[in-house]
Amino acid sequence: MTKKELLDRCARDSEERILLGRVLDKLELAEHRGVPAHSPFLSPGEQASVSDLLSAWGHPRHLFWGGFPDAERQICVFLPDWQEPEDFLADPEGPLSALEANFPPNANLSHRDILGSLMGLGITREKLGDILFPQPGLCQVVALREAIPILLSQWEQAGRWKVSLTPIPLSQLSPKPAQVKIIRDTVATPRLDAVVASGFSLSRSKAAALISSGKVALNHRECLKGDRQVEQGDTLTCRGLGKCVVREVPGQSKKGRTMLVLERYV
Repeated sequence: MTKKELLDRCARDSEERILLGRVLDKLELAEHRGVPAHSPFLSPGEQASVSDLLSAWGHPRHLFWGGFPDAERQICVFLPDWQEPEDFLADPEGPLSALEANFPPNANLSHRDILGSLMGLGITREKLGDILFPQPGLCQVVALREAIPILLSQWEQAGRWKVSLTPIPLSQLSPKPAQVKIIRDTVATPRLDAVVASGFSLSRSKAAALISSGKVALNHRECLKGDRQVEQGDTLTCRGLGKCVVREVPGQSKKGRTMLVLERYV
């Protein structure tokens, strides 16, 4: 399959085609020149698109990495034959770096405040990874290494609050454990609309309306089909409501309904 045929098959629109084309360019760089190469930061939806592309390509050597396990935004790294994943992750001069920003604890700065101030410097979103808040008055920012000098020299405040910056190794990142609510329920059938209704405490009709309006994603890909079957391990996201993961599908109840164990992120 040629590169054009692969993009025709995998890209859903022109914007995604550009993204996937750039990813393929990085893959070819690693394969042909024998050097590590990586994509910009990818959202979970973009990671899903890239994963589909690489599966169609034939599963080349790659890994997703965001600076710490379970990071939401990650780069896709293509490894040459001579480099093992553990060597890449242990490299202190790898493509990702991080810094800490201190500000007054009573500033109560949000993720939006921090991101807005960073992008106000002309830093594009694709150069920025996760933004963490380990404690009041402190945030940690993961970024492409090339962006760190700009942040250190130009990022002086967020909102009306001054920030004090310190570069830190990735090993000092302190992501908070996710807070989840366990939901045990049964549904007549594990259709997407039924599971969305259960996971987000909605009526079946409301869940169906959200799906048909394009507000629901299954495994980070928009899904407009309410009758799509949901399986163990699937991730459901609903715009404005958050994320829910199907942790278990234990089987059938005595009444013939499908039992579910869901984790809703709160």
